Amino acid sequence: MKRWLIASCLLAACAQLHAGGGWQPADGRAQIALWPAAAPDAKPMPGPEKTWEGNENVPGTTRKSIGVTNVSVPTMTVYAPSGANTGAAVVVLPGGGFEMLAIDLEGTEICDWLNSAGVTCVLLKYRVPSEPFDWHCHCRPDNLMTPRQSLDDVQRAIGLLRHRAGEWHVDPHKIGVIGFSAGGFLVAEASTRFAHRLYAPVDAADRESARPDFAIALYPGHLVTRQGKLNPNVPVTRDTPPTFLLQAENDDVDPVGESLVYYAALKKAGVPVEMHLYAQGGHAFGLRRPDLPIGAWPRLVETWLRTIGMLPR
Repeated sequence: MKRWLIASCLLAACAQLHAGGGWQPADGRAQIALWPAAAPDAKPMPGPEKTWEGNENVPGTTRKSIGVTNVSVPTMTVYAPSGANTGAAVVVLPGGGFEMLAIDLEGTEICDWLNSAGVTCVLLKYRVPSEPFDWHCHCRPDNLMTPRQSLDDVQRAIGLLRHRAGEWHVDPHKIGVIGFSAGGFLVAEASTRFAHRLYAPVDAADRESARPDFAIALYPGHLVTRQGKLNPNVPVTRDTPPTFLLQAENDDVDPVGESLVYYAALKKAGVPVEMHLYAQGGHAFGLRRPDLPIGAWPRLVETWLRTIGMLPR
């Protein structure tokens, strides 16, 4: 499914571009600028920020999906739970091959679910395209990658959320990340490369820890070399936070070995990890496959968060 969304962007075979181009939350929530001035490691974008509706339905549903690309000004949008607040918060990282962001399928819809569980959601509109980006091409040795601009934005978002935790009614010791596909790779990088910022600190938020307290990666990619080894850009240690992994065995975009190799590395390092594999589900299903067993994954995540003390039992 993600293939058609990426291809529709690259070939300009998208349905109507939205007026004004850039993405805005449908409910009028404010997007908060991630950086007080120019973002570090900035690169020219192919054009202005664009939002579009994909020109085919997401498989298994009657809904289309919304994509965003050419994001040069990253933002975070805070979604507070409307009911009981557990104090836990999650930074949401949509996928899109570092070319675009599946902003509803793996963004706003995820925030709706997290809010229903009493979790504050911070939807990160991180910079894409982010170098190196290539949608699973073989133009780099061993297909290794570190999407510099995107990882800058993730580290900044975690620090900013922790810095403003009191304002947003968040427990600074219960801040996690959830990511899908390329966002799942960012989850792994945020979990393993938090000791040092990639950029020069700009304010007090960058003095806060960028380590997530927990990590959730669904159908992650780019974690395994062509030799079947763990990508060295995700150096797992015993300080890597507790991690939840989920993937379908018939995923034809990011093979199930991505999760298996990362799981093995986490276990070897003594990191608490839970992994669920399902026969069916494909790639980029988000919350839209309630017809399959894999569609129960949100309840599994909630149970896991209770077992590690992030949600009340």
